[in-house]
Amino acid sequence: MDEVLAAIISPAGELRPDGLRGPGGRPAVDVRTLTRVLFERLSELPPDAPERERVRAALIEVNIPLVRYAATRFRSRSEPMEDVVQVGTIGLINAIDRFDPTRGVQFPTYALPTILGEIKRYFRDNVRTMHVPRRLQELWVQVSGAMEELTVLHGRAPKVPEIAASLRIPEEDVRACLDAGRAYNAASLEAAQEHEGGLALLDRLGYEDSALAEVEHRDMVRHLLVQLPERERRIVMLRFFANLTQSQISTELGMSQMHVSRLLSRILTRLRTGNSWEE
Repeated sequence: MDEVLAAIISPAGELRPDGLRGPGGRPAVDVRTLTRVLFERLSELPPDAPERERVRAALIEVNIPLVRYAATRFRSRSEPMEDVVQVGTIGLINAIDRFDPTRGVQFPTYALPTILGEIKRYFRDNVRTMHVPRRLQELWVQVSGAMEELTVLHGRAPKVPEIAASLRIPEEDVRACLDAGRAYNAASLEAAQEHEGGLALLDRLGYEDSALAEVEHRDMVRHLLVQLPERERRIVMLRFFANLTQSQISTELGMSQMHVSRLLSRILTRLRTGNSWEE
C-alpha cells in the first residue's frame, strides 16, 4: 500500500500524474488497488484541501475504462459512442462523490449501476423523437443484451421466439421492444434513402386519388341505374359510357333523335332527384 501511495503521491502530499500510468498508457498498478488507495487518500483530506480535486480527477481517469465497458452495451444505438461515454462519465463522477469505502463494497460494483442509469436516462429523455413507454425502454435493454448473447451462441441473429424463451417473456413483448428500440430518430420525408436508389421516402409514398371522392357518387348512380328499364339503361350506357352522340344512339336503337333527347332528359331528371323510374 505504501509503495502505491509513494508512486502516485509525492512526499509533499501532491498527486503525481505520471504515477498513474505506466508504459503504453496502461495503469501503473492494478485498477482496483489504485482506486482503493485513491479513495483512502480522498477520505483523509479535508473538504477544502487543494489536493482533493487532483485525487478526484485521478479516480475519474483511472475508472474511465469502466465507463467504456458500460457504453458498449449501447453500441447498437445510433448515438456516437463518444457521446455515450461522456454521459456515462457523469454517472461515474456521481458515483465517486457518493461512494463510501467503509461499507466494504467494491467501487466497480457500486458505480456500474449508476453509470448505466445515467446513460439510460440520456436515451430516455434526450434521444428519442417518439414517446416510448418506460416499461418497454427498460425491457429493451434486456432484449438487446439477450440478442447479443444469442448471436454469439448461435452465430446468427436470434429469432423472436428464441429471445422470448431466453428472457421468459411473451413474444409480443419482444416484438414491441424491437419496435421501440428503433424509435430513436425521425427521418425526413424528403431525405434521400441510399438503399432505395436515392429516392426520398416522400417519393415512395402513395398519393391521394382525387377520384376517391367520387366513389360514393358512383355507387349511388349504379344503384339508380339498375332500377331503370332495359331500354333507358341502355341509352344511358351508350351516351355516357360508350360516348355515342344522340344521333348515333337513335340509329343504334331505331328511334328518332328527338325521342332519344326526350328520354335522356327524363332519365337524367330522375337520376338527379334519386326517384325510381315511372313509366
